[in-house]
Amino acid sequence: MPPCEVSWFSALCDDDYEFLGVPDAKLRSSYEHCRGIAMAADELGFDNLLLPSGYTLGIDAIAFGAAIAPSVRRMRLLAAIRCGEMWPPQLARQLATLDQMLGGRLTINIISSDIPGETLASKPRYGRTVEVMQILRTLLDGKALDHQGEFYRLKLDPAGAATVSGRCPPFYFGGMSPDAREAAAMAADVFLMWPDKMEAVRELIADMRGRAVKHGRALKFGYRVHIVVRETEAEARAAADRLLSKLDDAEGEAIRKRSLDSASVGVQRQAELRAASQNDGYVEDHLWTGIGRARSGCGAAIVGNPDQVLAKLNAYRALGMEAFILSGYPHAAEADLFARHVLPKLSHGPLRM
Repeated sequence: MPPCEVSWFSALCDDDYEFLGVPDAKLRSSYEHCRGIAMAADELGFDNLLLPSGYTLGIDAIAFGAAIAPSVRRMRLLAAIRCGEMWPPQLARQLATLDQMLGGRLTINIISSDIPGETLASKPRYGRTVEVMQILRTLLDGKALDHQGEFYRLKLDPAGAATVSGRCPPFYFGGMSPDAREAAAMAADVFLMWPDKMEAVRELIADMRGRAVKHGRALKFGYRVHIVVRETEAEARAAADRLLSKLDDAEGEAIRKRSLDSASVGVQRQAELRAASQNDGYVEDHLWTGIGRARSGCGAAIVGNPDQVLAKLNAYRALGMEAFILSGYPHAAEADLFARHVLPKLSHGPLRM
């Protein structure tokens, strides 16, 4: 199999715990705490780092990325942007500047959720997202823009700020609804999935490949999942159980509802997986849905010993996955465990477009 990109998670959205649902002041999202995770991930050999974006919780992804860019030696940064929060030409200039600060190592996570203070139906919201991607790609490719859409009507020369390569960084994008899938097929580069059963992953890849072909395009595929790896399977399962040992179900529900994405089709699918799991939370071998009891979004973890975790990741690779965005609790500690036990056994490197 070709090398895969292995990314970690920077916990910018107050989503770092020793016990899920129990906030810990020393693990709250702050510049210093999140910088520590980023520097550790770079040193441990991860290829990329997701900088998530949330309005209600945490700190700003772009500002944080700019602050750590001079310190990151080799790793890419995957900066999340919420379409509609910023005027696209200004955003393009900001992203080009960040790419320069990183020496050309910027990648972009496109998010299509509602923006603060606004609720937009699915079809127009994803329509706006496609327009933002089209505008950004044109400007970041260094081309003049003549865009006459439903949400934006712009005729502009390229900004003075350009990316290192002179090309637009790749767009990573995920979504389960029909509108989201069409948006990805039309304008994204890497289609991201949240955890699901193997057969569902296989079917989604096939569907997205077919949709992309209809637009004369091809997609790469990525998988966002949590990790709990220990030297033995029993220890890994015990660590997973420990994560939930202090969870109050009402607090877990409150955490899930605070997300702007809490009603999305993808989040609903994560809830369906939890409902379909066994009493121990496992929906198939080594895929544990307990994480989703205390967070919105990606709601499952690969749990096992190093060989089991490696085998699960390689099974996804065999289906067509070329990128993984991983995380664990607490994030710095689990990054270290994964880097020691699994990462050296994976053939990996930055995703090539």
